[in-house]
Amino acid sequence: MRALIAADSGGGPVAAAYLVFLFLVLAYIAIMAVKLQRIEREVVQIVEDLDRREAGAAAPPASRSKEPVG
Repeated sequence: MRALIAADSGGGPVAAAYLVFLFLVLAYIAIMAVKLQRIEREVVQIVEDLDRREAGAAAPPASRSKEPVG
């Protein structure tokens, strides 16, 4: 009986190691989610800037000279 108790007593550190690993994985996922939100906001801002630029390019000011591209 004593041998069974001694063999089973190693579960605490193993469980703690699994909990630490789970915490690290969840922290990584949270960090990636925050980064993804920031990148998404930046992409939306870039698209809005491009839309404004294209809208401004559709009606160029009269003082702008036309130069060939290339």
